[in-house]
Amino acid sequence: MSTVIDYDEMNDDTPTTDDSETVSEYKAQLEVLTAENRRLRAEYARARTSAYRRTAAGMGAIGVVAVAGGLLFPGARDVLFILGAIGLFGGLLTYYLTPERFVAADVGERVYAAAAENQASIADHLGLRSEHYYVQIRDTVYAFVPLHADASVPESAHGPFVLEDDQRGLLLETAGDRLFRAFERTLSGPLASSPTPLAQQLCDGLVEQFELATRATPDVDEEDGRVTIAVTGSAFGAVDRFDHPIPSFLAAGLATGLERPVTLEVTPGDERADWLVTCRFESAE
Repeated sequence: MSTVIDYDEMNDDTPTTDDSETVSEYKAQLEVLTAENRRLRAEYARARTSAYRRTAAGMGAIGVVAVAGGLLFPGARDVLFILGAIGLFGGLLTYYLTPERFVAADVGERVYAAAAENQASIADHLGLRSEHYYVQIRDTVYAFVPLHADASVPESAHGPFVLEDDQRGLLLETAGDRLFRAFERTLSGPLASSPTPLAQQLCDGLVEQFELATRATPDVDEEDGRVTIAVTGSAFGAVDRFDHPIPSFLAAGLATGLERPVTLEVTPGDERADWLVTCRFESAE
């Protein structure tokens, strides 16, 4: 008596009807979730835009009321007209400067993370040291990662590989330099040239203008040539990565304002803050 074995039947991986229905259900759920995600992002953008527009409308209304009050009360006309002009101009400016697109912080963080990992890998492969020097060369702030502890900071922007015997290392344009240039253009007054007011200006820009952190508090020791900023609520994740935008911006601003090279160190914080960003520089004699 012989037995016939159907190997095709044994090795048949064709999905059953139940499996096909399950896959179809997953695909349908994925399409629903994708559409819902797009809808939520669009709704979030509309909500942010509406908040700007409401602010603009409120400032415009205040301006109109102030101008009307100036017409009704001649004794306070000058003051009310000035307030009205400020309100109308501020409302108009806010309306036309309302962002049309908002990019989620996690998207920017992922873009930065890839660049940080690549730069850190290059530095590790070259056997460079962990300390970074931020130095202004002409109108740009660069990060110099030396090969030797006694390496001197370059005075010319001949990078990214610096091969002089006493300056061997990596010279890179920083993420913080372009952020700082954008910040500097928005200042109502001059950039401070001493550590204490300069550190406060930079912390305000970090939190209020760029919203890269929820809180940044400076601690300055001018005699020791040290500025330590306690950072909480980083929008771009861990701050101790290669040329992170937060410490990079702070170091670039200090190097520019003080016109001195700045060394950077980032350590985990304590109960007061998530991270401590310490910038050191030669103290003024």
